[in-house]
Amino acid sequence: MNTYVFGVILVMAVVTYLIRMVPFFLFDRGGSLPKWVEYLGKVLPAAIMSVLLVYCVRSVDLAGGSHGIPELVGIGVAVGLHAWKRNTLLSIAVSTVIYMLLVQLVFA
Repeated sequence: MNTYVFGVILVMAVVTYLIRMVPFFLFDRGGSLPKWVEYLGKVLPAAIMSVLLVYCVRSVDLAGGSHGIPELVGIGVAVGLHAWKRNTLLSIAVSTVIYMLLVQLVFA
C-alpha cells in the first residue's frame, strides 16, 4: 500500500512539474504571446463561467419550495458585482455567501 501511494504521489509531482515547465519551452521570454493564446485568454474565462453556471442551475426546481429565488439572487449578485468591481474572485465569493445564507436561513 505504501509503495502504491508513494508511486501515485511521485507520478502526480512529475506530471505537475512537466505541465508547469511547458510554457517556458513553448514561448519566448519577453516576446509577445501568439495571437491564439491572447484569444483564449479573452474568451475562456467567460466560456468557463457559462459552463459552470449551466452546471449549477441545471437541477433547479422552479416549481418547488424556493422557486429558484436563491439561485437567481446569487447569479444576479455575481453579475452585478462583477460588472461593478471587475473582480472574479470577489463576485464568486460574495454571491456564494449570499446564496448559502439564503438557502440556510431564509428558504430553510
